[in-house]
Amino acid sequence: MSTPAVRPISECFVKPHPERPNMNQICYLSPWDIILVSSHYIQKGLLFKKPASLVNHQDFIQNLLDKLKRSLSQTLFHFYPLSGRLVTHKTHDPHSYSIFVDCINSEGAKFIYATLDSTISDILSPVDVPPIVQSFFDHHKAINHDGHTMPLLSIQVTELLDGVFIGCSMNHTIGDGTAYWNFFNTWSEIFQALAKGHENGVPISHQPIHNRWFPFNCGPPLNLPFKHHDEFIGRYEAPSLRERIFHFSAESIAKLKAKANSESNTTKISSFQSLSAHVWRSITRARGLSHDQRTGCKLATNNRTRIEPPVPQEYFGNLIHLVSAETTAGELLENDIGWAAWKLHLAVANHNYTVVQQMAKDWLQSPFIPQLGRLFEPYCVHMGSSPRFNMYGNEFGMGKAVALRSGYANKFAGKVTSYPGREGGGSIDLEVCLLPDNMSALESDEEFMNVVSVFNPLY
Repeated sequence: MSTPAVRPISECFVKPHPERPNMNQICYLSPWDIILVSSHYIQKGLLFKKPASLVNHQDFIQNLLDKLKRSLSQTLFHFYPLSGRLVTHKTHDPHSYSIFVDCINSEGAKFIYATLDSTISDILSPVDVPPIVQSFFDHHKAINHDGHTMPLLSIQVTELLDGVFIGCSMNHTIGDGTAYWNFFNTWSEIFQALAKGHENGVPISHQPIHNRWFPFNCGPPLNLPFKHHDEFIGRYEAPSLRERIFHFSAESIAKLKAKANSESNTTKISSFQSLSAHVWRSITRARGLSHDQRTGCKLATNNRTRIEPPVPQEYFGNLIHLVSAETTAGELLENDIGWAAWKLHLAVANHNYTVVQQMAKDWLQSPFIPQLGRLFEPYCVHMGSSPRFNMYGNEFGMGKAVALRSGYANKFAGKVTSYPGREGGGSIDLEVCLLPDNMSALESDEEFMNVVSVFNPLY
């Protein structure tokens, strides 16, 4: 029996509405934006259940698509760089090389409608995330530099037999996770306002800030030390991975946090630092590393609150960095979870404005663009995204989403993506990517699985 395939039905382009007469034609990119040009797009999406009374209603999907496109157009009015394209400007005498966003001369954001003859249960019931989920997103395997010829934002709406998946692919040079979910939240807000009869000019809760933050008044534009993009572009291909969602209830995380703080004789270790330490130790055991093998745990941190003066959360761009705790596999596993969690706590606590300034200074003195395949050490655990993002608050006329899923982008062995649990209250879902043998070992690890909770969004 052949596996059902996603079938594209239609596509179009959506531009900001109404047009902004004062819209900047050029959006310059900061060092934190440029450094991601060889990485993948952000790919996250929400799976909704069709309203029971409308499952077989012929007009349901067309009405939904029309409302999604109309609200997207008004959302792009506020987030206008997403309707642009990347442009590289080069001169030879004198030499200069800069990348920026042309917000005017483009077709806009892409909007795709597709279908799949599968059910929500087909997507959520398997132990592993089924590979078909990758087909719910446009820009498969695209890197951010492809934004020169591809849309910076692409929305794919995939209709299932009993559900709808709304997948969003956003160029990572335009914004980080905070920016991504601010866009998604605003789109949902405008969709709901239009559904209530409000017309153009719907006020939004969090107006994006488009003035990019440049350290030391270094730009714009930034002059990069390249002559051709082949000097810094690489195409990363992930190995064969197993990808699985593990659910942690608020109660199990609270117990983990209490244990970590008790063992470290402190009250400063956070819930997420405790959970990250637990995952780091568990994956290290599952990998069966030698006693002296170096291992680390990297956490994605938001620099908005670390800059002086702080940058508002509405800043639409990239202001993230990875902080890391490192040790040997032997030392990590010989000590308790409190020891590991305290190392993570110190890594976060010590990441301050002085550190941010020094990183910016070092990059400006010697600009470089990391290659995704070389960026992450093979024995590290990388904790991405954040359970603090408002993901389940996005509604598009179908009630609360039943699940969150992501695409192919930016995945490798040891990548762990964090989401809020659907039931809220401090629960967390972790999307774990590991080599098949390592995942099997993790599933057999009693210490790890004893903290995992059972939660089925289908019921």
